[in-house]
Amino acid sequence: MTQRPRPPAASLPAGTRLQALDILRGLVIVIMALDHIRDFAHDSGYAYDPVDFRVAPLIVYLTRWITHFCAPTFVFLAGVSMWLQAAKGKDTSRLSSFLVKRGLWIVGLEVTVISFGWSFAIPYMPFLQVMWAIGWCMVAMAALVRLPRTAVLTVGAGIVLLHNLLDPIQAKNLGNFGPAWLILHQGGILTWNSQPFAIAFYPLLPWLGVMALGYGLGFVFLSADRDKLLLRLGLGMLATFAVLRGLHGYGDPLPWSTQATFLQTAMNFFNVQKYPPSLLYVCATVGPTLLVARFLSRCTPETMNGPVAQFFRTFGSVPMMAYLAHLYIMHAVAIAMHFVAGHNLDGMFNTILKSFMKPEAFTGTGFPLWAVYIAWLIIIALVYPICRWWMGVKRRRTDWWLSYL
Repeated sequence: MTQRPRPPAASLPAGTRLQALDILRGLVIVIMALDHIRDFAHDSGYAYDPVDFRVAPLIVYLTRWITHFCAPTFVFLAGVSMWLQAAKGKDTSRLSSFLVKRGLWIVGLEVTVISFGWSFAIPYMPFLQVMWAIGWCMVAMAALVRLPRTAVLTVGAGIVLLHNLLDPIQAKNLGNFGPAWLILHQGGILTWNSQPFAIAFYPLLPWLGVMALGYGLGFVFLSADRDKLLLRLGLGMLATFAVLRGLHGYGDPLPWSTQATFLQTAMNFFNVQKYPPSLLYVCATVGPTLLVARFLSRCTPETMNGPVAQFFRTFGSVPMMAYLAHLYIMHAVAIAMHFVAGHNLDGMFNTILKSFMKPEAFTGTGFPLWAVYIAWLIIIALVYPICRWWMGVKRRRTDWWLSYL
């Protein structure tokens, strides 16, 4: 007998998409492109930490900090989307099977097409980041979706709240289990016979917590009390961040202290750990994301169908295509910028390996931040028509394989 999901709080007609979530997803895709071209074209991508108040100008700090919203929003909304599939009537067995297959497909893309896009070299160093985390977390969610929603919510909230207790455990002290710990929680460069072969940038356990949290809270987006719940959740997460951070309490391994100026103190205060995502990082990013989702959900139909909303919805409706297209176009634009400027192009090939292991390859390269912003606009202008075309394809056709892209 086919197993049916436990009845959601509200149902959603098959094929229906929540416009607010597509717009929100599209917004963070556009912001994400800014972060990636900054990595490739500005010296804050390799020479210094762009959120270190001691060396980063405010505009560089803000350019980097705003992009902190991207990965948590992607992962959280992936969890929400899983719950919405159940709300559309997909039974648990089908949903679980789909998550396994799509998760493994995304992992495969990460170690091949995506990692090559980051490096433009063969051989290349696999760059295990957000798609790697999303893929494996989907595989884990294939088991979790068989549990009641409240149980999944408990698992997600428990991981997000408690995983920082594991911070003192270091891979170097775990012997043969060290590489597994890097992948699961700590993150870092994976080696074989003392030689680096991959970078585990997005540890899986904390991100699974964010995805399970999204699934557990998916009902909110179809609830009659949606606006009230989103407001309370968003403000509650921000309050948790402010209290724990202000008290120098639990939730983030990066300390802060009063600096010479208020601005430096604020920059230090908001510099929380992304790799792996700490409790306070999740609160500082997912909290505002929920408030933006509430704002979008309350917009009038005229606004939601206006040109600005449609622009962002185009990216958010086809996030995988947007990710792949932006990556290759971004890297190509970065190469073109350095070529035209007469810079050494060595760092533009096998970029990931060299940025971590041979930063001298980037000496004398890099552009002013205003040039990075112009390049970002060019990238978005080039990616948009690709996404619009692919969105049209997915609307016209119902081939099974389209659900994997």
